Amino acid sequence: MFLKSIRLESLYVLGILIVTMSLLSPYFLSISNFLNILLATSVIGILAIGSTFVISSAGLDLSVGSVMGLAGVAGAVVMNQLELNWIFGILACIIAGGIAGFFNGQLVTRAKIPAFIVTLGMLGVARGAALLLCDGKPIYGLSNEFLFLGQGRPFGIPFPVIIFIVVALITHYILASTKFGKHTLVIGDNQMAAVAMGINVNRHKVKLYAFSGGLAGLAGMIFTSRVNAGDPTAGLNYELTAITAAIIGGTNLFGGKGSIIGTFIGALIMGILQNGLNLLAVQSYYQRMAIGAVLILAVWFDQINRQKN
Repeated sequence: MFLKSIRLESLYVLGILIVTMSLLSPYFLSISNFLNILLATSVIGILAIGSTFVISSAGLDLSVGSVMGLAGVAGAVVMNQLELNWIFGILACIIAGGIAGFFNGQLVTRAKIPAFIVTLGMLGVARGAALLLCDGKPIYGLSNEFLFLGQGRPFGIPFPVIIFIVVALITHYILASTKFGKHTLVIGDNQMAAVAMGINVNRHKVKLYAFSGGLAGLAGMIFTSRVNAGDPTAGLNYELTAITAAIIGGTNLFGGKGSIIGTFIGALIMGILQNGLNLLAVQSYYQRMAIGAVLILAVWFDQINRQKN
């Protein structure tokens, strides 16, 4: 069952990366470094899970990185400037992301604008709104309770890692075992068949984009609590890494197939790649080139698999 839900090639790549990086760096296989990889992967992984749902329905969300930044700033404003409880800060992050995703879904379904254009536009709108909310400056000085969400280590495990794993388990069940998940895959595979089955396609797509936005808001909350600041530039170019992780994990770029377990592995691959390059002191310019190259290769392999099937 486990192997059926993921792409075997992603497991091979993960294994090759681990072996290669462990040979190139003596620090790679340490427990502390492994926890650092999971910690760094948690934000991208949550964004990638949201992308998995949208892409599985034959959609696309290029705005998740900017929405993440907007959500973090919204939460910081609620706690720092409005002086409300940290719980309201968490809610503000998730709700801000969900609202942005909701508008994406409405424009895609009601205005019939291609998802690429809508979410590309939201990428700019959300980033501009984040800068406007905080006048272009990070908002510092958040409560200790909120900071624990990003900096706490219960039982020695970073709290963001725990959140990431819990989110992955819940969303895996939703996509693989619920009507919502099955309808998502049916819509991505054959929208006409979904309509014939009585599925309200437009309403379902709006839910998917709102869900992706809400997860982007959760990622923004984690990032903000980690750095103790609502940073309007947070999540810059994260959408590229998130989409890459989802596709590497076996999500079909053209819809109809998706796996949260595969996305989890894909996010780990991206995290290990970035961590290994950092340990080897590779400049960030080359790291961006590597991520772009991995995305192209992932889509290429996805096309090859489609042709085989």
